[in-house]
Amino acid sequence: MSTQNIARLLRTFAADPLATTRALPGEFRQRWDRSRLGHPPEFHVDEAWDEHLHGLLGAAWPCQQSQRLDELMAQIGVLLAARGLGVGRGTYGWYSDAEVFLCRAVWCVALHTRPEVVIETGVAHGVTSRVVLEALRRNDLGHLWSIDLPHPLDHRLHAETGVAVTDECRPRWSYLEGSSRERLPPLVAEVDHADMFIHDSLHTAKNTLFEMEQVASVMPSGGVMLVDDIGSHNGFSTFARRHPEYQTIICPSADRIGIFGIAVNAAAA
Repeated sequence: MSTQNIARLLRTFAADPLATTRALPGEFRQRWDRSRLGHPPEFHVDEAWDEHLHGLLGAAWPCQQSQRLDELMAQIGVLLAARGLGVGRGTYGWYSDAEVFLCRAVWCVALHTRPEVVIETGVAHGVTSRVVLEALRRNDLGHLWSIDLPHPLDHRLHAETGVAVTDECRPRWSYLEGSSRERLPPLVAEVDHADMFIHDSLHTAKNTLFEMEQVASVMPSGGVMLVDDIGSHNGFSTFARRHPEYQTIICPSADRIGIFGIAVNAAAA
C-alpha cells in the first residue's frame, strides 16, 4: 500500500473508526489469499469464451449486440470523465470498475437470458450496474439489486458510488448499502429466485464461495453467475467442484491482467 493510500486510510479511520476496523480483516484476507497461493490457481483460460458463452445460452453467434455495447461503454466513459473520474484499473481507490470483457459478458447474458431478477455485489462507480440496467431497459423486463459496501478504507470515494447509473435507469435499480454477509441472505430470501448474479465485491475465497452458494440456493436452471477476479483464490474452482450441474468458462480480461469466471446452471428444469 502506498504512502498516499495509508494517509487516506488514517483519515478514514478518524472519520469512522468502527466501519474501518470491521473492513480491515477482509482486506487483509484478500491480500493474504494472493500471497499464500504464491501464484494463481491453475485455470484453463478459454480464448473463445465469448462464442462458447453464447453456445451455452443458446444464443446466435456472432452476436449482433457488440456494437451497441461499444457505444454504451463510450457513453459511460464520457460521463465519468465529465465528473473528473477515470476508467479502467485503479480508478476507484486501489480498486477498479469492471473491465470491458466482463462488461461484454454481462451485457450478453442480460440481453439473451432476459432475467427477471439480477443480483450483483460490488458497485464502485456503477459501470456493471449501468450495463445491466441498460440491458433490462432494452428487454423491458427485470430488476437489479446491487449490494455494496462503499470503499471502506477511503471515505472520499463514497460520493462516487454508482455515479455511472443515470436517472433513466434507476427505476429498475435497488441499491443496498452494506456487506454481502449482512445483506445477501435476507435479499435471497426476499426475491426467492435469482436468474443472474455478478460477483465483484471482496475477492477472497471465503467471500466468493459464500456469495455463490447463497445465490445458487435460489438459482433456476439456465441461471448464470459471472464472477470477477477469480485468479487470486480458489473460491470459484471450489464451487465448480461442489456443483457439477454448473458448466463453467474461464475468461481473460481484455488487458490480460486478470481472469473472470462464468457458471451456467445446466441442471434439468
